[in-house]
Amino acid sequence: MPPQFWKPGTAAPGSSLDRDTETEGSLLPSLNPQTAHLSLDAQRQRLPIYKHREKLLWCVEKYRVVIVVGQTGCGKSTQIPQYLHEVGWTSQNLVVACTQPRRVAATSVATRVAEEVGSVLGDEVGYSIRFEDLSSPTRTRIKYMTDGMLFRECMTDPLLSRYSVIMVDEAHERGAYTDLLLGLLKKIMRKRPELRVIISSATIDAEDFYEYFNSNSDHADRSKDDAIIVSLEGRMFPVEVCYLKQPCDDYCAAAVQTVFDIHLREPSGDILVFLTGREEIDSVIQQVTDRLQSLPRAAPQILPLPLYATLPAEEQAIIFEPPPRDTRKVIFSTNIAEASVTIDNIRYIVDSGFVKLKTFNPRTNMDVLTVTPCSLASANQRAGRAGRTSAGKCFRLYPASMLPTRNPRSPMPLQTPPELTRSDISLYLLQLKALGIDNVAKFDFLSPPSSEMMIRALEFLYCLKAIDDEGRLTRPLGERIAEVPLDPMMAAILLNSAAFKCSEEILTIAAMTSVQDVFIQPSGGMKATMAELERRKFTAEEGDHLTLLNAYNAFTRFGAKDKSWCGNHRLNFKALSRAMSIRKQLKKYLERFGIKIQSCEGDVVRLRKCLVTGYFKNAARMMPDGSYRSARENAILHVHPNSVMFTRQPSTGWVIYHEVVETTKRFMRDLTVVEEEWLVELAPHYYQFKGGGIKKHFKD
Repeated sequence: MPPQFWKPGTAAPGSSLDRDTETEGSLLPSLNPQTAHLSLDAQRQRLPIYKHREKLLWCVEKYRVVIVVGQTGCGKSTQIPQYLHEVGWTSQNLVVACTQPRRVAATSVATRVAEEVGSVLGDEVGYSIRFEDLSSPTRTRIKYMTDGMLFRECMTDPLLSRYSVIMVDEAHERGAYTDLLLGLLKKIMRKRPELRVIISSATIDAEDFYEYFNSNSDHADRSKDDAIIVSLEGRMFPVEVCYLKQPCDDYCAAAVQTVFDIHLREPSGDILVFLTGREEIDSVIQQVTDRLQSLPRAAPQILPLPLYATLPAEEQAIIFEPPPRDTRKVIFSTNIAEASVTIDNIRYIVDSGFVKLKTFNPRTNMDVLTVTPCSLASANQRAGRAGRTSAGKCFRLYPASMLPTRNPRSPMPLQTPPELTRSDISLYLLQLKALGIDNVAKFDFLSPPSSEMMIRALEFLYCLKAIDDEGRLTRPLGERIAEVPLDPMMAAILLNSAAFKCSEEILTIAAMTSVQDVFIQPSGGMKATMAELERRKFTAEEGDHLTLLNAYNAFTRFGAKDKSWCGNHRLNFKALSRAMSIRKQLKKYLERFGIKIQSCEGDVVRLRKCLVTGYFKNAARMMPDGSYRSARENAILHVHPNSVMFTRQPSTGWVIYHEVVETTKRFMRDLTVVEEEWLVELAPHYYQFKGGGIKKHFKD
C-alpha cells in the first residue's frame, strides 16, 4: 500500500481541527542556474547577506563575540570572511579562519571563495583538513579548516596568535571539536581581548551561546555586553510539510514509493531523500533502478544519485550538475546535505526521520553507530532544503504525532545531543591535557559529559600509558599520542611499533585504516562473486589488518601507476593513493620523534602483538554458536560480513577489532586473530583494573 500523507491545512488524523499550511522558518534561496550568467560580484550582491554587510562589520568591531543566525545558503560561510578581508582584518599578516564540521564543506567552500576572490586555491584562500593542507603560511589570508584542525593548532600556538577573527560555522551540529574549540576560544579571549569570534549556523540556539560567552553579569545594562546576536533575514519561500497518516514498517520502501509518487504527480524539480548511511543508500538506489522500467513511456526519466561523506570527489561533483533533458534528479543522501552541502533546484524533500549517530555506552565500553530518530531541529533543517529557489514540499515518512512539540513521549528529541555527551571522549581529554589543561573535570564545557564517561576515558588512557597515576600526561609517550593525528589506540600502536621492530608494517596498517572502501565490494550478483575472488588473492589467515597490508604492498609494487591494475583486482585506486599520502605523513612523525623504522621481516606474531598494545580494549572471544563476546564487558558481537573473518574461525578463539558498527546487530570491523595470553601480558592494567588511581584523581 503506498504511503498516505496528511497535508497541513486539512483535517489532521484523529482530529476535527484544521491548521494553516506550515512553513519552516525564513527559507533562503542561493545561487541557482538563473544567476549563472551574472558576474561573480553581481552574484555576491544578490545574496541575502549582502544588505547586512555594514551591520555585521560594525558588530565585529564593537563586540568580541558575534552570533550570526541565518538559514544555510544566505552566504554566511563564503561572504563573512571576505568582508573581513576587504576591510583590513587580515592586514599585518593576520588570517581570518572559518571552521567547518566536515571535510567536504571546508574544501568546497574554500574552492568557491578562492574563485570569488580571484585567487588560486592554496594562495590567498586555502584550506586545511586532516592529512591535507592546501594553504600558504605566508600568503593565505582566508583559511577554511575543520574544527579539529584548528583545535590541534592550539598545541603549537596556544593563543592562536596568527588569527584576528575566528568564525565557527555550522555550530548547531554541536560536534565534539566544535564544543571544545568554543571552550578554548573563551579561555584565549581572556589573554587576547583583540581576538574576535563569530559563531554562525542555520538553526542555532542562539541564547545558549550568548549566555556562554557574554561576561556581562549585569544584564540590565546591555551597553556592557561583549556578545551580540545578529539575525539575517532573507527572501522567503514557503515549504509545505506533509506527514504519513500512519507509521510505516519500512521507511526505505516508503521512500522509494514516495519518490515515484512525486515523479508522476508533481511538477518539475529535483528530489532530495534523507537516509542514514551508505549501505541503505546503495540498496534504495538499486530498488529505484529496478523500478524505472515500470515508468510510463511518456513520463520523464529519473536519475538516482548517492551522496555521503566518503563518496569520491568526481562522483560528488555530479550531484551539482543539471540533469539531462526530460530527467528528474533524485539525490539519496545522509545528513551531510542538511547543512554542509547546498544543491540547487531541490523542490521536494523525502525525510525518513532517522539519522545514524555515534553513541558511546560506558557500560559496554563501546562506541557504536546506531540508527536513531533525528531531532526536530534536523527535520526542520531538512525541510528547508526544498525552499531555496522556489516554493517546495517536504514529505515526512512519519505521522505528525511523532513531533516532540505534540507528543512529550516522542522518541524524536528537540535538538541533536552534543557529540561530547554521547561519544568516547578519551581522545578529547588527552588533547586537552596536551594543551596544559590538567584538571579536565573543571574545563568549561558548553555541555559537560557525564562523570561516568569521564572516568572510563581516563581509565583507558591510563591503561594505554598515556597518563600516569596522577592523571598527568606521560612523557614522551602520552605527549606523542596526543600529537599524532590518529585515534589514541592506533597512535599508541604506531609509537609502540619500534619496540616490536615492525614500524614499516604498522605505518601501512595505520594509513589503510584511515581510509575507507579499499576493496570494491558490489552487492549481489556475479560482480560481487568476482570481487570476492579477487580479494582472496590478498587475504591473510590472521585477519583484516594483514589483508590490508597485503593489498597495499601489492598496490605499491604493481598498481601505483596503473589504474587498470586496481580495476582488474577490484581495488579502489583513489583510496590506496590516499593511503600512500597518509603513510608518508605519519612516517614524518616517527622520524621527528627519532623512532627507528624497521620491518618485521614477515614475523606476523610481532606484528599482531603490537596491534594488541592499542586494541586491547577491543578484544573478543568466539562462542560455540559462532557469535563473540567482548573480553571484559561480555557484550554480544558479530563479525561484519565484509570482514575476511566472516567465513573463518580464529584458530585461537580470540580476536581484536578496529571498531563496532551497529545496524541489525553489533558488527566488528577489521579483525585480527590474537592469543589470549597476549591481552594480559600487554595490557595488565586494563584486565586487572580495580579503580583506584584514576577514579581518585577524578574525584579530587
